[in-house]
Amino acid sequence: MGSVIGDILPLALGIAISPIPIIAAILMLLSPKAKGTSVGFLLGWVLGIVVAVVLFTLLASVIPEQDPDASKPIAGTIKIILGLGLLFLAVRQWRSRPKPGEDAALPKWMAAIDTMTTARGLVLGFLLSAVNPKNLLMAIAAGVVIGTAGLTGGETTWAIVIFTLIAASTVAIPVIAYLVASKRMAGPLESLRAWLVQNNATVMAVLLLVIGVVVIGKGLGNF
Repeated sequence: MGSVIGDILPLALGIAISPIPIIAAILMLLSPKAKGTSVGFLLGWVLGIVVAVVLFTLLASVIPEQDPDASKPIAGTIKIILGLGLLFLAVRQWRSRPKPGEDAALPKWMAAIDTMTTARGLVLGFLLSAVNPKNLLMAIAAGVVIGTAGLTGGETTWAIVIFTLIAASTVAIPVIAYLVASKRMAGPLESLRAWLVQNNATVMAVLLLVIGVVVIGKGLGNF
C-alpha cells in the first residue's frame, strides 16, 4: 500500500499543480456568480478525477496477476508509453511559452466565465479533469499503478481517495477559502491569477517533464 501511494503521489501533484484549472477557478471566484459557478466547477473537477481514476483502475485490474517479484511487462510497457506521452506534452508546453515582454494568451473559453451557470461550471470542471489530455494521462498512469498492485478492495478505495484529495486540493482550497472569507481573498486571488497566467506554460512543461521521467522509470522497473 505504501509503495502504491508513493507511486501515485507525483501523479496526483501533477494534476493538482495544473495552472489552467486553478486560473479558471479563480476567474469564477472573481465573477458576478462566484459562489454558484465555483462550487459547480469544484464538484465537476472532483467527479472527473474520480471517474477517470476508477475507470482505469478497473481496466488495469484485468491484467493477469503475477508473482510480486516477477517482471510485469504489460504494466511496464503501458507506463513507458504514458511517460513518453507526458514528455511530448512537456515539449509542446515549453515551445508555447510567451516570448520575453509578451503577454501570455488565455484559452478563448475563459472569456465566457463571467456568464457561466453552476451547471456549466460543473461540466467545465469535469472536462478539464477527465478529458484534458495532460490530466487524463496522469489519471491513466495512476489507475494502472493502483489496478496492477494487487490491493484489496479497501486499500484500492483508500488509494483512490488519497489520490483524489491531493489532485483536487489546489482547486478546492481557493474555493473553500473564498466561501469562508470572500472579501479578504479577492486581492490574493487576483495576484495568483496574474502569476499563473504568465507562467502557465513554463510550470506545466517542467512538471510534465519530471513526471514523465518518473513514470518511464517506474515502467522500466517493471521489466
